[in-house]
Amino acid sequence: MTGDFIAVLANPHAGRGRHRGLLPGVLQALGASGHPVRLLEADSGTGAERACHRAVDDGAVALVAVGGDGTVHRALQAVAGRAVRFGVVAAGTGNDFATAVGVPGNPRQAAAAITAALEADRDHPIDAVLAADAAGRERWFCAVLAAGFDALVNERANRMTRPRGPRRYDLAVMLELARLRARDYTLEIDGETRTVRAEIVAVGNAASYGGGMRILPGADPADGLLDVIWASPLGRGGLAALKPRLRQGTHVTDPRVTVLRARHVRVHAEGIVGYADGERLGPLPLDLTVVPGAIRLLR
Repeated sequence: MTGDFIAVLANPHAGRGRHRGLLPGVLQALGASGHPVRLLEADSGTGAERACHRAVDDGAVALVAVGGDGTVHRALQAVAGRAVRFGVVAAGTGNDFATAVGVPGNPRQAAAAITAALEADRDHPIDAVLAADAAGRERWFCAVLAAGFDALVNERANRMTRPRGPRRYDLAVMLELARLRARDYTLEIDGETRTVRAEIVAVGNAASYGGGMRILPGADPADGLLDVIWASPLGRGGLAALKPRLRQGTHVTDPRVTVLRARHVRVHAEGIVGYADGERLGPLPLDLTVVPGAIRLLR
């Protein structure tokens, strides 16, 4: 099968499997567009990216990610900066990108909206971020890069084998809190270099990460700008007090918090591995450039 089909990347484990039974209905709704639907097969994240690239190279009219931010991130590598259209069916535990761009929370409604957009020959330009590491390796992301305490927690949780499930992340939080310290960051923001000491640093194209933590509440994924945030040293007590405010995005009123906007940001600190869309990008430094309209979103 080549050309003019809808390719679908579905993560059966997304949302802890609670949407698994909805996939046939989603595929049926997408098929109502009149285009054949191809469900991509992959046994790993790397395999998923390869399958997405093959589908786009074969002439897919659209690539649809069914899952959470991790599934979106994998599919994004094949569609960003290219003419193929992109659809998202939110079926993960976080869905931060889907929320930011107005994707319906109900998977079948999201699939129907993608079908309607294809039938109307309509898509919306959405920005994406191109990240490059020190070796020049590039990856796209669409939500938020964590480069502070939350990145340390993710890195620790990924190294742990026990306990399983959400408790592993909770334990990683406790262990990182016990060794919390502010670090020196060098931030190059549209050519201006700043040296800051911070425990929280993030750069993003969307408001939230981690399933609704509104770290960048003013971020607009279609304004051609990145939002950059850092917080001056908080200590354990200050960090614990600030964390609950992330759900509402009110932490940005704290005088210790700085938010700026830019088109290009370089982030560097020793001993930090950056995570974007919940996925491991690699050690800092990372160069981040917003690419306006890199995604042709169906919604």
